[in-house]
Amino acid sequence: MNPNEVPQKQLSPLRITIFMIVIGAVFSVYIFRLFALQILQVKDWVARAEENRVEELNLPAPRGIIVDRNGIVLARNIPSFNVVITAANLPDDPGEVQEIYRQLSELIGVPVNLNQITPENPYVPCFSEHGIAQIAEYGLSSTPYQPVRVKCDVPEQVARIIQEKAVDWPGVSIEIEPIRDYPTGSLTASVIGFLGPIPANQEDEFRAKGLVPNRDKVGYAGLELQFQDLLAGKNGSWKVEVDVAGKVVRGLEPPVIPVPGANLRLTIDTRLQQAMTGILIGEIEFWNRYLNTIRSTSGVVIAMNPKTGEILGMVSYPTYENNRMARFIPAYYYNQLINDPANPLLNHAVGDVLPAGSVFKLTTAVGALNEGVVTPEQVLSTPPKITITERYYANDPGREREFVDWNKAGFGQLDFLGGIANSSNVYFYKLGGGYRDEVPVGLGICRLGTYARALGYGEYPGIELPDEEKGLIPDPKWKRITHGEGWSTGDTYIASVGQGYVLATPLQVLMSAATIANDGKLMKPTLIREITDAEGNVIQPFSPVMRWDITKDAVIQEFYDTTIRGCEPIEGRTKTVQPWVIDKVQEGMRRAVTNGTLAREFRNVTIAVAGKTGTAEYCDQYANAKNLCIPGNWPSHAWTVAYAPYEDPEIAVVAFVYNGGEGASVAGPIVRQVIQAYFELKRIDAELTSP
Repeated sequence: MNPNEVPQKQLSPLRITIFMIVIGAVFSVYIFRLFALQILQVKDWVARAEENRVEELNLPAPRGIIVDRNGIVLARNIPSFNVVITAANLPDDPGEVQEIYRQLSELIGVPVNLNQITPENPYVPCFSEHGIAQIAEYGLSSTPYQPVRVKCDVPEQVARIIQEKAVDWPGVSIEIEPIRDYPTGSLTASVIGFLGPIPANQEDEFRAKGLVPNRDKVGYAGLELQFQDLLAGKNGSWKVEVDVAGKVVRGLEPPVIPVPGANLRLTIDTRLQQAMTGILIGEIEFWNRYLNTIRSTSGVVIAMNPKTGEILGMVSYPTYENNRMARFIPAYYYNQLINDPANPLLNHAVGDVLPAGSVFKLTTAVGALNEGVVTPEQVLSTPPKITITERYYANDPGREREFVDWNKAGFGQLDFLGGIANSSNVYFYKLGGGYRDEVPVGLGICRLGTYARALGYGEYPGIELPDEEKGLIPDPKWKRITHGEGWSTGDTYIASVGQGYVLATPLQVLMSAATIANDGKLMKPTLIREITDAEGNVIQPFSPVMRWDITKDAVIQEFYDTTIRGCEPIEGRTKTVQPWVIDKVQEGMRRAVTNGTLAREFRNVTIAVAGKTGTAEYCDQYANAKNLCIPGNWPSHAWTVAYAPYEDPEIAVVAFVYNGGEGASVAGPIVRQVIQAYFELKRIDAELTSP
């Protein structure tokens, strides 16, 4: 062998075989993978590719508007102008981009550079604080062909300037977004409500309805919440083809056009609503100034047409400014509202359950006269107080308990009309619980309860508001379950004058009086006069709904006489209220205005009015915190309910003032002024329409 030659290494056949096997295996894996992708899984991958290529855009529907009975706008949509940047459309020259940022910053007041966008400090459209450059960079890295918001709700003049500079500022534009506007603001906020973002725990529910979280708003209170689906309409959609950067290339199908939300025309007269608000606040502030203390902090006034159930005005005070919720709900303002003891977010007219006091005596009057507990002409003695034996069960020896009248001098001898006109507690104690030989058998809690429910108490009124309550008409079974003790005869006496466990909303008090004014016909209260589509076509006309006529419909249940043990209805035994009973109660309410508790307040009113006052003692957490709950001298709420004209009623009004004191002197003036305002507006309308 030549020493200068390099020896040649020979590959062994085994190594060659192993190498070929490895190469063959690798190719086999690739071939099998290609076969699986292109043959076995082709449908799945085609579908995935289609998903990446196809995007379904959600097209928002315009929300319906809300107007009052005269067409005055209460809720509408107005344009909000947002400054946006589409990163892909910005110039290629970095210097030119920086110059655009600088000029835009001077115009809208957002710094060019501010705070990097990080997971700890994310970009939140309209709310987070980042510079223009940081927001644009975020858009470039996430969705370069989708606009990102730099500043929201800029003045229209600024928006016009930016639109004019669109040629010089490529990539910068104005996005027009509709937001909710409430022209009447706090005047109608407790009825209209407000909108807010879709709650996180309801995202699935609203996605199923076609809404988009973080974009679409939904009702949070009032009619905006109650009629959310109707007002929202139905969002549209459009299937489009997009490229890898998210840019829309073309439409694949014709778009599904959004269906605009329906419009609501309410029964409320905004002019009357404004007058009612001023009257209520004025009366509360007058008494607070007069007494040199903040005695009353809240109140309610409601006006209704007793023949149709239409709510002509509904004021809950204090209230809130729903325009402050238009774009977002400020945390500090919301916390201020929910921490306010007066609870401004609650519509007290329908959602506050309160002791009804003497306005509830109308129920006792109807029941006692219809059941023959007394006759209209029968005269009862009404001393300053009476003493009864309070028992909790049939053989209970009982204990003596005094029941006093609000008039410390007593009223002497009163017949039925005098009892209503003077609102004598002693008179109604005797009607409700009986008294010795003078009234051998009183109405009792069982019969009192069925008459109360017939007049609208103890059940949901059915008005179109989400926070309505049904109040409480107690009975022995309820007390055993709730308080763990039996019903006492004293409980019946207290309930007969609307105290004790009896609770009602201001709307229920109004419904009871309106039923009497309407000759026994209980109308379903309503805020909706008609519903129209976006083109103004009526899709739900107004039609009054009568729940029942207590003089014709058998809604009065008869019970076994088991007042202390419980109320056991007699199956199949019902009755109606005799029409003459309603007439007598109406007459008693009229006498209350002519020479009873309301005579002084209505002495110069030329309209024939009938009414009833109420002074309801209470002891809640706020009164207790102020050491006001002194036995025998509790603080009281002020009530008055009335209707007019007496012969042919067209308006019924209830006024409630929290811790207002005596009903006739505090709530009475409110009712009087509201009735006068109604007829003054009616006179003005008549003059404007007369030839």
